[in-house]
Parts: sequence; C-alpha cells; structure tokens
Amino acid sequence: MAKSHVVIVSYPMQGHVIPLMEFARRLTNEGIKVTFVNTEAIHKVVTSNLEEKEGDLLHMASISDGLESPEDRKDFRKTLKAMVEIMPGKLEELVEKISEEDRSKVTCIVADSFMGWVIGVAKKMGIGSAAYCPSSATTQAILMCAQKWIDDGLMNSDETRLIIVGIPQNNDMIQLCETMPPTKPSILPWMSVPGVDPGLLFQFSKVAAEECTLADWILCNSSYELEPPIYNEFPQLLPVGPLLAGTQKDAKQTGQFWQEDSTCLTWLNQQPTSSIIYIAFGSIATFTQTQFEHLALGLETSNRPFMWVVRKNENCTFPDGYVERVGPRGKIVTWAPQQKVLAHSSVACFISHCGWNSSLEGVTNGLPFLCWPFISDQFLDAAVICDTWKTGLGFDKDEEGVVTKDEIRRKIDELLGDKVFKDMALELKEKVTCSIRPGGSSYRNLCGFIDWVQGKESR
Repeated sequence: MAKSHVVIVSYPMQGHVIPLMEFARRLTNEGIKVTFVNTEAIHKVVTSNLEEKEGDLLHMASISDGLESPEDRKDFRKTLKAMVEIMPGKLEELVEKISEEDRSKVTCIVADSFMGWVIGVAKKMGIGSAAYCPSSATTQAILMCAQKWIDDGLMNSDETRLIIVGIPQNNDMIQLCETMPPTKPSILPWMSVPGVDPGLLFQFSKVAAEECTLADWILCNSSYELEPPIYNEFPQLLPVGPLLAGTQKDAKQTGQFWQEDSTCLTWLNQQPTSSIIYIAFGSIATFTQTQFEHLALGLETSNRPFMWVVRKNENCTFPDGYVERVGPRGKIVTWAPQQKVLAHSSVACFISHCGWNSSLEGVTNGLPFLCWPFISDQFLDAAVICDTWKTGLGFDKDEEGVVTKDEIRRKIDELLGDKVFKDMALELKEKVTCSIRPGGSSYRNLCGFIDWVQGKESR
C-alpha cells in the first residue's frame, strides 16, 4: 500500500490537464498514490477518453464548479466567482472524504498555478502544498511581479474601476530582469484573451500567483536550460521538466479532451525523412474563414507535404476542390497523437500556436517552429522561441490583420531553407533532454520533491 497520497487539482482546460496528468504519472511511478481532481464537466470528458486504467495508484475524482450550464462555463467572470466561492469548500469535503475512506494519508495537495486558492485549502487543513506551473516559468515570474509593477507605476491600479486595473501606463517596453530582452506590453498574458476583461484577468492572475508563493514548493514544467535568466532571478521557482509522455518509453499521453486519429502515424511512415510540415493550433484557437483559406492555400502553394490538425469544432470550410488538389500530399486529421507525431523522423517543422505544452513537445524533438500565437501566454512563448532560443520565425500580418498565403509560403521556405534553425533546435534538444535524465537538474529537483512527499532524506 502506498504510504503517501497526493491530491492534484487542475484548472479546467486541456492545456492544464495534460501536463498535470503527466506530473501525476511521475508520482505514481514512485509509488505515491494520487487523486487527480477535475471539475465534474471536465472529469466526464477526460475519463471517457482514457484508453485504459492508469494503474491502481491513480484515482480520478471530481468536484462541482457550481455552474449550471456549458454557457455559464464560457463566462470567465462566473467561472472565477465559482472558483473562489464554491470550489474551496467542495475540495475540502473531498479531502476529508479521502481521509475517512482511504488508509493512506494525504501528504500534499498540488495546485495548478492558476488555481492558487487550492493552496489556501491545504494551509487550512494543515497539509503540505505545492504549486505546479503548466505554463512557462517566464509567465509565472511575470504574474509574480504584477504588484511590483503597480507599485513602480508601470501598471495602473485605479480601484474605482474607472481605469481597467493592470493595463500598462504606456507602450514602453517592460523588462522582467536585466538578463532578459524587453517585452512589449501588448503580449503580457492578461492583455490578449478575446472576450475577457483584461483587468479582471489581471486581478485573477495576480492573486493566483500571490497565493502560489505561500506553497511549500513552486514547481515548473520547464528546465534551467530553457529559461536560465528566470531561475537566476526567481530561485523559488523549481524546474522539474519537461515532463512529457514522449520522454518515457512506450508511455501514452493522457488527459485528452478529444479522440486521437492514430492512422496519421501510418501515413507518416510512408513519408521521407524531415519532409513534413506539421500544423496544429491547440484546443481553442479559431480562424476567420478568410484566414483559414489563406492558411490552406499557403500550405498548398508551398509544394511541400503537410499534416494539418483541423478540429471538428472549427467552423471554417476548405476552398473549393482543395482536398482533391492537395491529394496524398496533405494529411488532414481532426486530432492527432501530437507527441508521437512530433517525434516522427518525417516531420521537418512545427507551425504552432505556441502553447507551452506544444512548445516543449517541439523542443524535446529538436524541431524548428513557425510561430502563430492566438491568446494569453502564447505570445510570450513565441517571443522566447524566436528571440531567445532562436529556433523559429513568426508570421507578419497585412494591413487587414491577415497572415497571407504568400507570407505563409515565404516563411516556410525561409525556415526550412536555413540550416541554422534546425541546428539550434537540435542543440537545445540535447541540453533539455539531459536535464530530465538521471543526474540532470530537473531530475534531481523532482527527486527532491518526491522525497519530501515521502518524508525521506534527500538523495
């Protein structure tokens, strides 16, 4: 029987569930029992897509978010209110129930760093706590600096709400630390989420980050090699990654919201080495019909083979005769086993929305990027890829805000025509994969956390 029991609570989004599920798997591999907690709505989706039971040590559980309909869950303000007013009590009830019914004591509660209120529940119950950051350490550090930026006059803080709190006072570049390049205010995580009040998102993110600083550990799905200036300036952030299913032999990625189309792997097996452009934009990015057509035609006129993930809920249509024209050169799927795709020898580059999970998956497979961010921290991640790692290029939009078919074709040719991008990607891959091998920095940090959970002396 497991001596230690960890409760992990995820934010209810695809890009959060997957990395936290992989973290849970690493704990169960060490004999730690894990109860993984989603909201009831997300729990139903995740468990329905589990191909097989994850083992006796991983138990999936859910708590109510107090919301009555899917439409309510699309309302960010209602979701935040439920998290603050309803979910803490529900989580406390669940932990008490576990203590009554399970003989293994809850040793630690791990909060998704966007669910900082979970740390307060752990403190109230006298249980050890950790925050786990599914985004980059750069994003977490920026959120941790929010109050300082207000104090320094870089962000407004009009509590009367006459001015939206958290909006930069001007367009001057913001520098997180001296060893990092300056950041455009427009790409701060709370400034670019369509349909969400940036002031509301700023306040939520700021409070969550402050709550995470009260945890015993702040763990990041990253490595020293990926973001060295951040870890030098913010030593309380501890990298333990990249934790990806693809870095473990025969491991399957879990936590998917959609069924994967594994037939695409057979198609990849028939393609030449380093020939395929892989295109995927995560679980929530959307296109206008005009932009969708430009992307389709840009891929077609590149005259290169490609695999494109087009979700079932993407409400755009292909140009007339498109599928017939691209024929066997273009493989279009509704959802792909992405880590296996990116690890395939036939893939040459990754056109990505630059979510942190996808960024890590590309890095660990030594792939160069074409960056197409849509919301939130994706713009920061794209900047890191292009300006810091120098393993990718961004797209330029025309005067109407469209990435044209000619721009897409041009950037594909530039990226794949310059060997430097691939060389830089392979160099970064080697550094990062070393960090998670036995003896590597992320490996040692993860072992230290596991030992703490199990109450052992440090290795």
